Amino acid sequence: MNLPSRRCATVSLCASSARLVVRSGAEAREQGFTMIEMIIVLVIVGLILGIVLGRGPFHSRRLDLDGAAQQIAGVLRLARSRAIAQNRTVSVVMTPDAYRMDGEIPRTFPGGVKLAGNSAIAFASDGSSNGGALQFQDGDRRVAVAIDWLTGRVHVVNVR
Repeated sequence: MNLPSRRCATVSLCASSARLVVRSGAEAREQGFTMIEMIIVLVIVGLILGIVLGRGPFHSRRLDLDGAAQQIAGVLRLARSRAIAQNRTVSVVMTPDAYRMDGEIPRTFPGGVKLAGNSAIAFASDGSSNGGALQFQDGDRRVAVAIDWLTGRVHVVNVR
């Protein structure tokens, strides 16, 4: 088999067709990236990551407020379930910054969310409660957690 006598020829074997392919130097160079191209791409990716990560963690006061309301609603639902399952009264005591269920260690609300006033909700063994509404506030936005006194059901309500 005769190969061209070019200086920049590249020889490769194609496995699928079992034939010898000869490419000139210009065709062989088109198959990859140069070092300069790779460096430019890495610099651009680094700049984008620096801008995105330099901003810090994504944080939303609205999500903190909704999260605090959902968190306390879950705790109240758990307290109601415990009262029914254990056939005893279970209470949840709340301060503006934290809450405590049945004498456990106090847990704080996320990111600056405050409860308007102190409150205590008690669930009886039949699932009923003393009822009430808890208002969470962060800036101008408020969310309420309502507890039905007769059934003990817990609802989260947006207050404008």
